[in-house]
Amino acid sequence: MSKVLIIGAGGVGQVVTHKCAQTPEVFSEILLASRTLDKCNKIAAQLNRPIETAQVDANNTDELVSLIKKFNPQLIINVALPYQDLPIMDACLLTGVDYLDTANYEPPEEAKFEYKWQWDYHEKFNEKGIMALLGSGFDPGVTNVFTAYANKHHFDEIQELDIIDCNAGDHGKAFATNFNPEINIREVTAKGKYFENGRWIETEPLSESTTFNFPEGIGEKKIYLMYHEELESLTKHIPSIKKAKFWMTFSDNYLKHLEVLENVGMTRIDPVEYNGIKIIPLQFLKALLPDPASLGPDTKGKTCIGCLIKGIKDKKEKEYYIYNICNHEAAYKEVHSQAISYTTGVPAMIGAMMMLTKTWHKPGVYNIEQFDPDPFMDKLNIHGLPWKEKIF
Repeated sequence: MSKVLIIGAGGVGQVVTHKCAQTPEVFSEILLASRTLDKCNKIAAQLNRPIETAQVDANNTDELVSLIKKFNPQLIINVALPYQDLPIMDACLLTGVDYLDTANYEPPEEAKFEYKWQWDYHEKFNEKGIMALLGSGFDPGVTNVFTAYANKHHFDEIQELDIIDCNAGDHGKAFATNFNPEINIREVTAKGKYFENGRWIETEPLSESTTFNFPEGIGEKKIYLMYHEELESLTKHIPSIKKAKFWMTFSDNYLKHLEVLENVGMTRIDPVEYNGIKIIPLQFLKALLPDPASLGPDTKGKTCIGCLIKGIKDKKEKEYYIYNICNHEAAYKEVHSQAISYTTGVPAMIGAMMMLTKTWHKPGVYNIEQFDPDPFMDKLNIHGLPWKEKIF
């Protein structure tokens, strides 16, 4: 029985809070905190057990420290913005509390995904005797665990890894993003990058594509090469990997709107002057777009996220595919969120469970694939994200 502080009350925070509340034998007390208290209270009202709520500025380490000392949690689950990872980690160091997040730190002024900033905290966390678990969402997160599971049970040597993310759902809007618009658009408009034979190769944004035939009735869809942070940690921790790529589907409608927005400068992240004040166009665009948390009631269809892996087993070549299918409508029925938030929030809860039960626990900063994948894989089947595998 443990106390947990959840920071962030967006779509993912809503799912994490629901799933923690469903597991009182692990999460005995819950505090949900965000910059906007009304969002926390709205989520709290959906639950069948009481939780505490609070207002906090996740950029302000002093505010965070004060809140942590008042509530005295064993773990902080950070589902706020990636810009806020480091202030929250600093607060954990000052209070001696374990830390978990779902996405790596990213500086506000540059769309750059890199673990170095957080890996640099390893010695500090180790000396303090506390743990940080990085990237406990789906991708990164479950895809890392899938790869570690394959490495443990199916391969003597993994050589090629393709992480493939498909949202085959439809929210019925002209243009909307399924998670924070600012983070989503920064990610999609950044240059692609993949790993091959010990070096990183950059590509122009969404310039490389192919098709993939998704299972369970989703069918063939076009997928685009992007860079995702789990490639950095997986190629470090599973050094046999010679080639690693990340792929994602996008509708033609999404890409056309995005192209127009880029062309007129609305995806810029540098300040521009308007009527005597400085604004960041992408942040202004975020204010105009639908809140991803509002998309749940109207979103239909499925997601399919998985890993296609090639390598050697018993001196023979092997190809293996492991994936999850998540239904948007089923996710909304359970936790009032669409499947994009659900697939990130459930693994955050499971990662927290692994830490609080000491199934995974050692001082320092770690990525999720550095631990035994088996107990996490078991919990995915129990808590709403069952997985399937195919051997070719």
